Amino acid sequence: MNKQLLIETRQFKSSPVQLVEGVSRGGNIFVEGILATVEVKNGNGRYYKKELWERELANFQRKIDEKSTEICGELDHPDSQIINLKNASHAIRSLRWDGDEIIGTVEIFCDPGDKGTNSGRIAGALVRNGLMIGISSRGMGSLKQVGEIMEVQDDFELLTWDLVSNPSNPDSWMINTSLNEGKSSPFNPYQKVDSIVTEILCANGTCPIF
Repeated sequence: MNKQLLIETRQFKSSPVQLVEGVSRGGNIFVEGILATVEVKNGNGRYYKKELWERELANFQRKIDEKSTEICGELDHPDSQIINLKNASHAIRSLRWDGDEIIGTVEIFCDPGDKGTNSGRIAGALVRNGLMIGISSRGMGSLKQVGEIMEVQDDFELLTWDLVSNPSNPDSWMINTSLNEGKSSPFNPYQKVDSIVTEILCANGTCPIF
């Protein structure tokens, strides 16, 4: 079977863990919440066995321990298996199991100084202003039709988690430091992060060209 890019977005209702103070009363935001729920049919009709996630989380934990750049994620839906570090907005700092749920701690790179990134500052501004953001797993794998579900096969490889504006599951939102999984979004005046970004950057009358 041919492997394909698999993107699953879920509600990540999290609570703030800590605020690391930086220059000018800034600092990176740390939030903790549910990254995925296993062995359930998700909003895309896909089913992941728990053994797949156990294996991939063990691999991802090694990357966390090694402080690899592969633990970084991007802002909005990338369409590639490559993590574009120029668009890095956050990093997954820890993972743990709570029953069939995967709990993660996410550091958003919103510090105004050298610990922040452009995408991280945008994500941090959205969170601080109480706007909704989803979180989306990104991986590679093949699918097999089993009854009414598409079962993800053993060749699945987890790449990372990204912050997104349009979850594929109704519950996949980050609401003021809250992240979770989704399909059709609830009413949101900002349907795409790009439009929010434009509003923020154009506030002083100078709009960049993307």
